[in-house]
This record gives sequence, structure tokens and C-alpha cells, in this order.
Amino acid sequence: LHMRGLAATCANCHGTDGRTTEGSAIPSLVGMPKSYMVMQMKAFKEGTRPATVMHQITKGITDQQIDSIANYFAATKR
Repeated sequence: LHMRGLAATCANCHGTDGRTTEGSAIPSLVGMPKSYMVMQMKAFKEGTRPATVMHQITKGITDQQIDSIANYFAATKR
């Protein structure tokens, strides 16, 4: 329940349960491989990956929370 609540914070941009609408410039998170998601979120947090708002969002979450969010979306079926 905690992981689902944490992952729900992504819904504003990435859609309900990490499913964006077809044709969206924002990627769907559902089913994304955990290792890829962790790597990308840490790159946003470190400022090494270009972004619009993800730099600010990831600065507010811990590495443990990043891991939990990545676990949740990796385990969710498309």
C-alpha cells in the first residue's frame, strides 16, 4: 500500500497507474524495467539528464523511494 501511494505521486504527469495516453510525449512508467527507471531517476536527481520538472521532483525523494517506485512500476503489467 505504501509503494502504491508513493507511485501515485507520478500520476499527475505519467497518468493513472503510470499509463499515459496514446501519443503523449511523457513516457508510460508501467512495465518499465526497474534498472532503467532507477538509472533515469537518479540521472534526473543528479542533473545529468535533461528535464523540465523531474529535476525538482527527484530532489525531493530518497534513493530508497526511487527504488520502491521502480519496483512498483516494473511489477505492474502493461
